[in-house]
Amino acid sequence: MKSAWRFMVVCMLALLADETFAYRPFDSTDAGVADEGEFELEFGPLGYLREGGDKFLVAPATVLNLGIGHDREVVLESALLNPIDHSASGSGSILDDTMLTLKQVLRRGSLQDGSGVSVAAECGVLLPGTNGVNGTGGICTGIVSQRWDAATVHLNGGIEFTREHNWERSLGIIVEGSDKWKVRPVIELLTQRDNAGSDLSSELVGAIWRAHENLSFDFGLRSGRIDGEPLFEVRAGLTWAVQLWR
Repeated sequence: MKSAWRFMVVCMLALLADETFAYRPFDSTDAGVADEGEFELEFGPLGYLREGGDKFLVAPATVLNLGIGHDREVVLESALLNPIDHSASGSGSILDDTMLTLKQVLRRGSLQDGSGVSVAAECGVLLPGTNGVNGTGGICTGIVSQRWDAATVHLNGGIEFTREHNWERSLGIIVEGSDKWKVRPVIELLTQRDNAGSDLSSELVGAIWRAHENLSFDFGLRSGRIDGEPLFEVRAGLTWAVQLWR
């Protein structure tokens, strides 16, 4: 009964939300921010990740966005990795990908109903996790987005000071189908490399379904290689927003 009430509350809040654009299921992001007073939840209740011989259930993956005005938003994100077998982790679940960032739109463009490219920067701190994901670091990403009638493209270039105190650079690109379509196909290409020689390259294919103008669901399959080992991931989730104040 409690689960049913929670589901009803989520649906009611979603119907009260302003228009939402999902940027799940990607690793990269877009050059847009939530409106002032708008709280946006990107939620992946259950996913699957295989890195080499290690297998995890990702439950949950969460991104919280709060618009604070002046084309800015605060972002808090994390993922909980639950090993499917004990060889993946001798100490149980791993809290990973935890970070707190501030995103600022630097140029208002097509994503803000203007013309030309939208430009933003997102910078912040990597927070400590659990079970081996220790330490802190920093991250800063530049983002350029362009929306046309037929497609939308987002280009990300970032630099990170990792929790292991290595410098890592990354490049990501997202291509989406027309924003006018109820279901739009998406792809993402991502590459990362640090000065210790660790590297990652991956490709994601999926789709975003706008079930309501305020509520979107997403699904993606990601494959690639990390430090020479095979990488495979299944992602599924939703995005919705609530206007907390105006």
